[in-house]
Amino acid sequence: MKKIIFTLFFNLSLFLILIIGIQNSTKKENIYLLSNESVHLPISFIIGISFISGSIASSFLNLSLKKD
Repeated sequence: MKKIIFTLFFNLSLFLILIIGIQNSTKKENIYLLSNESVHLPISFIIGISFISGSIASSFLNLSLKKD
């Protein structure tokens, strides 16, 4: 339970820092997923969200592997 709370708190902190850090970001791109296109998003936001989601996924994957 401590590991889950720490993971969520840590990644929430990273997300808040990311939001504060991209305030002055000017270079924006679209994300293409299959045939859909997203709105213009800052590149730093795309990279940051990818890192945070990977961190969350690996933490929960690690927890599920330890239970076996």
